[in-house]
Amino acid sequence: MGLPSTDWLVRPVAPIDEAAASAVLATRFGVRGAVRDLGSQQDRNYRVRGETGEYVLKVANPATRTAELRAQCDAVEHLTRALPGLRLPRAVPGTDGDVVQPFRADGAELTCRLLEFVPGEPIMDSRYLAPAVVARLGELAGQIAAALAGFTAPDPDPDRFRPWDLRNALEVVEALAPHWPDRARADQVLSAARTAYALVEPHAKDLPVQFVHGDITDNNVVCETAGDGRRMPVGVIDFGDLGTGWTVAELAVTCTSVLHHHGAGPASVLSAARAFDAVRPLSDGESAVLWPLVVLRAAVMVVSGQYDVLQDPDNGYASAALDREWAMFQSAVSVPAEVMTAQLREALGRPLPQVAVVPAHRMLPDLPDGIPVLDLSPQSDDLHTGRWLDADAEAALAAGRPAARTRHGEFRMTRTTIDTTDTPATCALGVDLHLADPLQVHAPWAGTLTRHADGTLDLRGEGPVLWLSGIADPAASGPVAAGQRLGTVAERDGRHTLGVQLSTLADRRPPRFATPALAAGWLAVSPDPTALITVGHDPGEPSADRDLLDRRDRAFATVQEHYYDEPPRIERGWRHHLVDTQGRGYLDMLNNVTILGHGHPGLSDAVHRQWRRLNTNSRFHYGSVVELSERLTALLPPELDTVFLVNSGSEAVDLALRLAWATTGRQDTVAVEEAYHGWTYASDAVSTSIADNPNALSSRPSWIHTVAAPNSYRGRHRAAEAHRYGPEAAARITELAAQGHRPAAFICEPFYGNAGGLPLPDGYLRQVYDATRAVGGLCVADEVQVGYGRLGTHFWGFEQQGVVPDIVTVAKAMGNGHPLGAVITRREIADAYRTQGYFFSSAGGSPVSSVVGLTVLDALRDERLQDNALETGGYLKRRLEELADRHPLIGAVHGSGLYLGVEFVRDRETLEPATEETAVICDRLRELGVIVQPTSDRQCVLKIKPPLCLTRQSADVFAAALDDVLTNGW
Repeated sequence: MGLPSTDWLVRPVAPIDEAAASAVLATRFGVRGAVRDLGSQQDRNYRVRGETGEYVLKVANPATRTAELRAQCDAVEHLTRALPGLRLPRAVPGTDGDVVQPFRADGAELTCRLLEFVPGEPIMDSRYLAPAVVARLGELAGQIAAALAGFTAPDPDPDRFRPWDLRNALEVVEALAPHWPDRARADQVLSAARTAYALVEPHAKDLPVQFVHGDITDNNVVCETAGDGRRMPVGVIDFGDLGTGWTVAELAVTCTSVLHHHGAGPASVLSAARAFDAVRPLSDGESAVLWPLVVLRAAVMVVSGQYDVLQDPDNGYASAALDREWAMFQSAVSVPAEVMTAQLREALGRPLPQVAVVPAHRMLPDLPDGIPVLDLSPQSDDLHTGRWLDADAEAALAAGRPAARTRHGEFRMTRTTIDTTDTPATCALGVDLHLADPLQVHAPWAGTLTRHADGTLDLRGEGPVLWLSGIADPAASGPVAAGQRLGTVAERDGRHTLGVQLSTLADRRPPRFATPALAAGWLAVSPDPTALITVGHDPGEPSADRDLLDRRDRAFATVQEHYYDEPPRIERGWRHHLVDTQGRGYLDMLNNVTILGHGHPGLSDAVHRQWRRLNTNSRFHYGSVVELSERLTALLPPELDTVFLVNSGSEAVDLALRLAWATTGRQDTVAVEEAYHGWTYASDAVSTSIADNPNALSSRPSWIHTVAAPNSYRGRHRAAEAHRYGPEAAARITELAAQGHRPAAFICEPFYGNAGGLPLPDGYLRQVYDATRAVGGLCVADEVQVGYGRLGTHFWGFEQQGVVPDIVTVAKAMGNGHPLGAVITRREIADAYRTQGYFFSSAGGSPVSSVVGLTVLDALRDERLQDNALETGGYLKRRLEELADRHPLIGAVHGSGLYLGVEFVRDRETLEPATEETAVICDRLRELGVIVQPTSDRQCVLKIKPPLCLTRQSADVFAAALDDVLTNGW
């Protein structure tokens, strides 16, 4: 199609101001009200607050024909019938009954329409768009495309050139780019548009054509704020670009608008494509052109925006969009269209093309077949714990072998990064060969060899381009025959390493690694070169096991929930970091069980040694169970001199209560509201948290009595009035005794953990313990979460309150993830259990468990982890309090040491909990590489209980990530 007259380039907006607009409203529509200019690129738009409602007065660009305006109104009516739940800008008839009204202004003949105002909020100014929001945009585009497939209207001017029709995109870019003063950018946009159109052209004649909205973007949808704080699209406005066009262009336009948002990249549009396809399925041809059309749309926006500003420098609307439009273009061209097309096909469940690699000649004829494969994946047993932090881990693993190679398509743990929110490129797009001796490299097929300045070579023949790195004394550039020598594998640090890649991209070299989000796309254009190196057996990449979550749900009781709706598959840990099977590293701010950190080498070695020696039950006589019991009692006040060893915190609490019942001969027990103690019969009975059991309060046994949660932030008594909790709880215990329900026990966490890490009011435990003992009851301190130095200031939580309990329960940290717990009490209390028989735990206090317990205590001492909890935890709390000063969603920062909680509220006065926001904030933090979860009965507190080896650097990463989310959205 030849470029038509350039009259379409000049589209001056209508010469009308707010006063004139008010006059038109009154005379043509009989409406009076306040008028405010909304700004626009082509039309004049005015917000009207009238006596009979709210409207938008649209004064059409003088170049727009009346028939086009009528078609837009008809399309809205058509969609209103087809999609009754969608908010749309229906036209209001004028005083003569026509929806299109002519008028004169400043000597010009103009037309206008009055549209119903569509209530809602825009999302263009939302910084971050969550995948769910992007998916809704795609769904909306699909619904409108499907509905408009049945819409027809006469074309008022079939020969008129429509610049926003993507069928005309290349002509628009070629016409407008020469006007752009920035020649470098203009040439870049022009080149990208020509390349993209070349990919569209072979499919163009087969692409479905229909009426499309043409501009379903973040600027033309209206949203309602959902309960979680996200703006979800509920309506569409601005039908000014309505016309015939490729159906797939509707989705391309929507996808392009996503790309300028905070943290967005090409992979961000995948959820929109899936949602569109679910409503209006895309053909193979449409999926093939979708990303090139995104590039073309971005190119058109850039050049047209620049041109509009040149023509109308005072158009603030157009000027404000320039940076946004350039960001969209840069994102669109940041990945080759072929890669994104393959990635989109993978996201849509379509098969990807396979490229067979059949060499005509062995590339390394002197290399033996079946050379060993280096396993560099997160599930590797070859990589020792922590070695993946070493940049030379791959070479170190290959050392000592005559030859070894890596795997194509493997997500390498050697590429994993920590203490950053950036997603690392971990998927290998080639193969590396490690040799003890140099070998000759030969051309696997005939082609043209090119030597590059960086030392790489490329060989281009009939098939994929071969890229080689690590070649010494390379052959000269030019034609080569199959089998011709290309050079020798170069030496580096005493080894010889060759990098081999294949690419179907003719115009660029692929990167050595791809991010997980785009791995499928890059692998589709980077065929496996293994066949060029060896004909031996290739075990291939470890199975991604995409259906693992479904298998879990089929075989594993679903009441045993997992974190996140779409959880990463975690198979590795090191210190306070976790690694998923795609090599993504996560900062673990949640795992209070692994107090020493993941993969602790000392603990691993100790367990390994003991398993090789002996593991049995504690009825046998061995030393470690005695030593562990002595070490525990030495950490406690002298009167707490007797130890029971069990498997878990639930067992420990259950046993503690049974000891109290046996000692007192009674069962009545007092628990604190909003607490969690375990899942066994007795520990569940005293668990009052409705977050863990919605029926926790109504389903308590009759012998359980509760006292108010001593929550000084949002409880019955707050701040300075929190001192009332202690006397009230003591009075309740005295009252129960007077009523014939003398408590056998009072149980409480010495630091109020389940509510988010709040300290108990000063003197609380002393007052309640005194009242309990006065009626003959025992006092149980549940240290399962708070003990073992996590608070920083004290090893045990009860020490903060200046009391000594009768029974202490501990677990979690005690085993660093190994099932180990303990109950420590006085000898006479322990002996009272004999009235119920004898106690025995099959694995409690086993040789392995005892060695675990001893090793954990040694590491806590030797690595000064309690000191680190105090210092790093204090530093982190200060960082979080700084965030609270800037982000009103943070109501309070609770806790001590590395037992912290960030409580989110919608209103700092009413303390309305931001429950839904907290859940999606956790999801967004996971996207940024931070693992954290909600806690409290209101689920509005970030539970921050990381391994005690957390560093200041990691604390900064967490604080920065949370700041990012609260600043840019979730």
